[in-house]
Amino acid sequence: MALRRSSSFSHHLLRRLSLPSIPSHPYSKSTSLPKKPERVRDHSLDAIMDIHKKLRVVLSLRDLLLPFASLQLSRLSTMARRSLSMPPADLCRFLLRHPHVFHIFEHPVQRLLFVRLTPRAVSQLNSESLALTNSVQSTILRLRKLLLLTTPLLRIRLEHIRLFRYDLGLPDDFEQSVILANPGLFRLVCKPDSDSARTKYVEFLPSDSDPPDMRMPAVERSRERDYRVSGAEAEDSRFAFPIRFPPGFKIGKYFRIAVWKWQRLPYWSPYEDISGYDLRSLEAQRRLEKRSVAMIHEILSLTVGKRTTLERIALFKQAMGLPKKMKEFLLQHQGIFYVSTRGNRGKLHTVFLREAYFKGDLVDANEIYHARKKLEELILLSPKKANLERMLTSMGREGIETGFIGKERFEESDGEDSGSDSGVDTQYFE
Repeated sequence: MALRRSSSFSHHLLRRLSLPSIPSHPYSKSTSLPKKPERVRDHSLDAIMDIHKKLRVVLSLRDLLLPFASLQLSRLSTMARRSLSMPPADLCRFLLRHPHVFHIFEHPVQRLLFVRLTPRAVSQLNSESLALTNSVQSTILRLRKLLLLTTPLLRIRLEHIRLFRYDLGLPDDFEQSVILANPGLFRLVCKPDSDSARTKYVEFLPSDSDPPDMRMPAVERSRERDYRVSGAEAEDSRFAFPIRFPPGFKIGKYFRIAVWKWQRLPYWSPYEDISGYDLRSLEAQRRLEKRSVAMIHEILSLTVGKRTTLERIALFKQAMGLPKKMKEFLLQHQGIFYVSTRGNRGKLHTVFLREAYFKGDLVDANEIYHARKKLEELILLSPKKANLERMLTSMGREGIETGFIGKERFEESDGEDSGSDSGVDTQYFE
């Protein structure tokens, strides 16, 4: 028995030694893009999400404060705990860390703490509203291009547009101010015997006022611009995407060859109707995969900040034929997209269009982006620069109804200079 086991073991060992060795490098024998490449962080883009995480909380608290001139701190704490799952201690710490945005004051009669937005924060929010109004024509064009991406249906559910409105630059009342206000460009339809937002769809309507190049993807514009500047070969740049790998990303020899072959692979435009093509062949599947890259590239190009969450892109999976495993698909193309997990304890995934950013800032910024950037700068101001002595003054009797600080209290504390203005300035006073 022992002799039989030893001979079996020797035979098994010789068989293993005779097999060809498997190369240790994952890209050594393959000319296709790896299915599970190593994920490399981009700290400059992650830093943007660290700031945006605070901005999301500020905007959520803004929505709670907007219906009121000022709100009692205990009531705001209850509302924040219900809608934002924010404990009272975390809320108080957040308000105190951002005194340039939130003003905490004491009621002169009830001796209770109240909260309101500072004039500088209100001014920044008003500038964003003004930017949205001034950019309504370009926003309409972006919405129409988004509808064109759903060819041949040419329609998107109204609820999905509502969830995507912040990134697209649409106002909160876009259903009335954009869709219903332009009956020659959009059609709002719903299923019979139903008025729910989930059953409403926004449809694209052809118009003579559309620009002739409306169906040209953003990657083709970028490709033409790079071709004129660098003068690359037409064969190499005809179907190529701008690729910029993150710092520290290891590019092997065979992976570089695979990327070069993928760049030369033809594909269908994201605005092209492919319902009549036979997609069963391997070549068609490869072109369809590259078309999905172009589709996500175009969605990100239509956003204000050239970024959006992975969950919002997933809203258009069915309408635009996007891949099911979206995160794994995007990680295959880290030179084009970057997926950040910063914010919301890693549960939120933000997708960046890498070519649109340089050293952590948007290259081609617009008016809406500049307005939102100013609010982020206000959030980043140090609380040490705030005049806390002035901010914690009591409210005069004549300002109870309006929520403004009284002149007497302001004049008493105006002589004490304890730092730069916190934002509670003369806009509160007559």
